[in-house]
Amino acid sequence: MKSSIYIAGVAMTPFGRYEGPMQDLAQRAVAGALADAEIAPEEIQAFYAANVFGGMVLGQVLLRDTGVTGPAIYNVENACASGASAVHLAIHALEAGRYDTVVVLGAEQLTSMGGGALPLQRNDYMTAMYARAGLTLPSVYAMRATRYLHEFGVTPETLAGVAVKNRRHGALNPYAQTKSETSVDEVMNSRMVFDPLTLLQCCPSSVDGAAALVLTTKKPQQRAKPVRVLASVVQSGRQETGLEDILAAEITARAAQLAYREAGVRPSDLSMVELHDAFTIAELIYYQALGLCPRGEAHELLRSGATALGGRVPVNPSGGLLAKGHPLGATGVAQMVEAVWQLEGRAGARQIEGASLALTQCTGGGIAGVDHAASAVHILGH
Repeated sequence: MKSSIYIAGVAMTPFGRYEGPMQDLAQRAVAGALADAEIAPEEIQAFYAANVFGGMVLGQVLLRDTGVTGPAIYNVENACASGASAVHLAIHALEAGRYDTVVVLGAEQLTSMGGGALPLQRNDYMTAMYARAGLTLPSVYAMRATRYLHEFGVTPETLAGVAVKNRRHGALNPYAQTKSETSVDEVMNSRMVFDPLTLLQCCPSSVDGAAALVLTTKKPQQRAKPVRVLASVVQSGRQETGLEDILAAEITARAAQLAYREAGVRPSDLSMVELHDAFTIAELIYYQALGLCPRGEAHELLRSGATALGGRVPVNPSGGLLAKGHPLGATGVAQMVEAVWQLEGRAGARQIEGASLALTQCTGGGIAGVDHAASAVHILGH
């Protein structure tokens, strides 16, 4: 029988432009998580640091000034799924009995890169070849959006509805990069990036932030109903041969099914979902992949209000990547911070009444010939 894994404390910094060094962001997140868990730094046996563009041994660099020198520090990179992958690896070590209390940190400072679309793989000759021909992540998702609109007979305004919903949620989140609501007209009239995706349908690519959580096999005494990790799954993409269904998100569907089986729950049991809405179309595709609705009905689920705050299964109550922002290494950890706040009734104006079961989903990596490089799904509950 596996050990219960508890989330004893969580914290994150507001997402946005930060003028100071990344060390400050990381240390604020770690100190906040330790304080939330009421745990001293010396009780932590290992640290898992997730980041994409920060360079070698970044965890050691970020944590040095906190006095953390000595315990194991693991650096984890798995593209946008880095933070969630770090959580997954930490859980493995706890379940194996190697440690009983660890910290997972995710941090990124993308503003230092100057903005614009994030680069694709440079160490894969096929991806590099496609990139030279103009293929970028926005263009890939634009193709998926075009296919969705054609196949299911909906208008581009439907996609804009995702941005409107998530910006409405983000306006309630003091940690979100964008705290203003928007309208369908504003979304549709924003600058075209790749038809049919306009600027407000793409998550901001220039954002800084950090998030941290304390994982432990010791039941937290300061929590009446501590949050547990019920399932943790990471999968890699399968090589695609022949014609592919670009609306299937096979890697996420596979990871979700494994997570539901591990947790012993169904999609209909979920109280909330934090998913990887890097683009508006991504949210609709992931509705289907996560089993929230049948294929071709994602836009109807959105229109019904079921995925908005007050609906049957609110999706991205934090504002998601579209409003909260997407500092790559921090995203997967920040999704879990939001889930913990919701499950513990600490989400303020965006609180979901009676939240008891949460799912977080994060994908990452665009390489040629596979459906994403990584997808991580976690299910949290009491």
